[in-house]
Amino acid sequence: MVRLSKRVEYGLIAIRHIAAQRSDGIVTAKKIADKYQIPYELLAKVLQRLSRAGLIVSTQGMRGGYTLTKNPNEVSVSMIINAIEGSNMAIAQCIAEGPESCDVFQVCTIKSPLLKVQANIENAFNNMTLAQIV
Repeated sequence: MVRLSKRVEYGLIAIRHIAAQRSDGIVTAKKIADKYQIPYELLAKVLQRLSRAGLIVSTQGMRGGYTLTKNPNEVSVSMIINAIEGSNMAIAQCIAEGPESCDVFQVCTIKSPLLKVQANIENAFNNMTLAQIV
């Protein structure tokens, strides 16, 4: 079955928490890690990727932490996934790496249905916003 990586799971948990705490201001990585029992080092790397993608902003210092840069209605789940994993999340090797990566591509009978499934998954992630999961 299609499975999200732990990085993506932790990123979704973290950005959802940041969005839910928006009115309270800045949220620290430590608080998120402690609340959801996420390894701090891995969470910090995921938050860096979200920050580099412009989805959250990091504030340094004693009262530092993370805040959203956009309205949760403007952030799709696919934007979050792409920020963490890159844009090549695919359900089959030939979709991810191209036909040359598959020994049976020319005679494969499931590539067309899998492309439809892939499109449906992408559509779902593109249309679901952060606001919908908060």
